[in-house]
Amino acid sequence: MAQYMSEELRKQAHDLDVTVWVGKAGIESVVDELDEQLAANDLVKVKFLRSARGSGSTAALAETLADQVDAELIETRGNTAVYH
Repeated sequence: MAQYMSEELRKQAHDLDVTVWVGKAGIESVVDELDEQLAANDLVKVKFLRSARGSGSTAALAETLADQVDAELIETRGNTAVYH
């Protein structure tokens, strides 16, 4: 069941626009914004800019951000992550 739900969410996320950008201020600067958007929307797409990634990976940053907002990380693709 969870696998099916994840596939459905991935399909929905495909056409989503990015609404949160993580830049040089890091993930801490977007925690509140992402939390508010998740309260209002089922899915939120986040873009991790080069200045945010530094020497870290997008996947690692995406996981950390998911933990901070207590959200489910649906997928990471390139420098973009989708949260539920």
